[in-house]
Amino acid sequence: MLLTIADVLGPKALTEIRATLDRLEWRDGGATAGNRARQTKRNEQANLKTGKGIKLHDSLMATISGHTLVKAAARPKRFSRLLVSKTVTDGGYGFHTDNAIMGTGASRMRSDLSFTLFLSAPEDYEGGELTIDLPGAVQTLKPAAGDLVLYPSTSIHQVAPVTSGMRLACVGWIESMVRDAAQRELLLDLDNLRAELRGKLSAQSAELLTLDKSISNLLRMWAET
Repeated sequence: MLLTIADVLGPKALTEIRATLDRLEWRDGGATAGNRARQTKRNEQANLKTGKGIKLHDSLMATISGHTLVKAAARPKRFSRLLVSKTVTDGGYGFHTDNAIMGTGASRMRSDLSFTLFLSAPEDYEGGELTIDLPGAVQTLKPAAGDLVLYPSTSIHQVAPVTSGMRLACVGWIESMVRDAAQRELLLDLDNLRAELRGKLSAQSAELLTLDKSISNLLRMWAET
């Protein structure tokens, strides 16, 4: 399932984030790529492990992990550390698949879902589209600043070459409590149906009580805690 979630960040937050990024140290992005992907990765990544970088990382993580639709669609068990990338003219990240296992020690996790939170407006750069190869279709995305794209980590994808301007984005990965993508999609459909019915029916209606029970029991069957 591929999902674009609009307005995860508002204009004020975006302005503050970009101002902070101007004051951070930037490093070669190839250092965090796998052996094969490193050959096609041409960008820089912000140092989010000291000072203002730590505060920015934690603020972004709180916003993303706390977003209602991210939680409903991904059913997160754990998140990776976030990366913030800067891609300028002639930079990009060629077609690749994300590592199946990420992190070390207690932070070791399986990557089920990848996400890109766009920090630059599409008019600020040319090229730089997120291209995702899904069964039966290739999706090319360049959404508004503040929008988040959630997509399967199993997919082949790329950041197309930037031909002018600067592309800023926050990326990360999620290990889901519900490993199966079809099961996650079914739970999201039921959550959306429940939200719709809550505006029309009493919370004690037979329909909503049955729907609550069904969602809970499916989670009991499928969730890995």
